[in-house]
Amino acid sequence: MFDFHPSLVSDEEAATEVPASLAETTPDERPLFDAYSQAVVDVVDRVGPAVVRVETPTDRDKRQRGGTGSGVVISPDGLVLTNSHVVQGATAVRLTLADTRTVEARVLGDDPHTDLALLRVVDDVALPAARLGNSKSLRRGQLVVAIGNPLGFESTVTAGVVSALGRSLRSRTGRLIDDVIQTDAALNPGNSGGPLVSSQGEVIGINTAVIAGAQGICFAVASNTASYAVSEIVRHGRIRRAFIGVAGQTVPLPRRLALVLGLRQTSGVVVASLEPDSPAAKAGLQPGDIVLSLDGEPVTGADDLVRLLGADRIGLDTRLTVVAGNERKQVTITPAERNQEPPT
Repeated sequence: MFDFHPSLVSDEEAATEVPASLAETTPDERPLFDAYSQAVVDVVDRVGPAVVRVETPTDRDKRQRGGTGSGVVISPDGLVLTNSHVVQGATAVRLTLADTRTVEARVLGDDPHTDLALLRVVDDVALPAARLGNSKSLRRGQLVVAIGNPLGFESTVTAGVVSALGRSLRSRTGRLIDDVIQTDAALNPGNSGGPLVSSQGEVIGINTAVIAGAQGICFAVASNTASYAVSEIVRHGRIRRAFIGVAGQTVPLPRRLALVLGLRQTSGVVVASLEPDSPAAKAGLQPGDIVLSLDGEPVTGADDLVRLLGADRIGLDTRLTVVAGNERKQVTITPAERNQEPPT
């Protein structure tokens, strides 16, 4: 907790004090800071009302304390996205809205492998909703805003840029979350489950983790992965998915290599690591191989791989086109069903 002492600064000092960064700017530069500030303010005005606080009850049978986090309403009829680790296995939660009202919600689906959970508000209320954007359109260096509702403080806001795309992050279950956005927008305690928002006011990620000792490196599950999770949970109540056992990262294809191999796409998914005895390891994939397509469908990012490995591919021979070294080759792989239970 931070102690705030308004008496340490007089009214006169508060009125005349100028941040050093702005004091050093020239008159020509100040409009740029004003535009940046206005962009952040506009995002908060548009998305802030859709951000909620999520409270989970104490479970005495499991000796599990209740917790709090954030969430974002994605449809006016009460669908709310948050983190799996915020829900903590609960079947019902309480939400505090931006206008301080409280409503009850039930957990429609909880997927620890993407650290996402989908809630449905039980009460008959119309809610302000945010729109999920296309995370594949993101670029490194793009302005993003993280919004949360920690400990009841409405719309706590931090801003930064997209530092990296297509990262993999190990979840609390030990599984890897693919297609993760890395950003330097600081996440305050309790901001997990809140939205990462573009300057257009679209939710392009769900904030999920921070590495405390790594100078504010923060992560969010990409909105395209979240959209897929929402559709699967609404249709089936869970995400049944194929599993090949790779940790992948979106990478651009070197132009020279693309020309030599006659490739039209500009990016693929590099195999960063393999799980032992996984379908990918048995098929002969190696770290450093770049996946270009799956059964003829282009794989230009980690979200494509997540989307294409649906339940219909479990147990079926699947053809991967990969670049190994300087050669393009075909690899046949048989995806297994991903175990839904956390490892013991």
